[in-house]
Amino acid sequence: MVNATRKYDRVFQTGNMQRSWDDFRRACQLVRNGYIGEIKEVKVQVAQPYIQCNLPDMKAPEELDWDLWVGPAMYRAWHPIIAPPFGDNNWGMWRLYKAFGGGFITDWGAHMFDIAQWGLGMDESGPVQFTPPENKRDIVGAKMKYKNGVVVTHENWGETNAVQFIGKEGIIEVSRDWLRANKKSILNVKLKETDDHLYVSTNHYQDWIDAIKNRTKPVSDI
Repeated sequence: MVNATRKYDRVFQTGNMQRSWDDFRRACQLVRNGYIGEIKEVKVQVAQPYIQCNLPDMKAPEELDWDLWVGPAMYRAWHPIIAPPFGDNNWGMWRLYKAFGGGFITDWGAHMFDIAQWGLGMDESGPVQFTPPENKRDIVGAKMKYKNGVVVTHENWGETNAVQFIGKEGIIEVSRDWLRANKKSILNVKLKETDDHLYVSTNHYQDWIDAIKNRTKPVSDI
């Protein structure tokens, strides 16, 4: 997809909307510009991988074309936990089950591991080595090593759906609800003109439309 996007000069945006949130951009700029020193490690906390689906079979609502919803996946009967009825404000938990998703490690993980990579400035390469948990039954413990030597770990470090950057001179933690550091002075830093200033998007949808109109790369390029 990367090669095709570049070859045909297409505009492609992924749904990593956290790159359009101020706190995540601020955290990554502080990390990338060395304000917590050399990065020693990064910890990402998201919930578990997929589980097997043992929900009882139920009849789908008449207004839902269940065959179309299932698509190419292995067929199983409808259940409201998988796909809530229309008008229900609950999120469908299809993402939790192996039949349809990869669990929260690929759902929330797609967002939080993305922030770890953005903060490390490794968009162009990604990890160079993956190590699964030592015990295959463990739901955390996977490690991703980058070419700069930094290891990102899927780890329960005390918060849910959050990223912790650990540097030699400080710690920055960020989630959708807060941005914090172990030293107040870190968050009070004013970036210099010579610092690495990340692309600024404050609305992921508008950024996508602007990129299409202007034929430019969006904040969350492929």
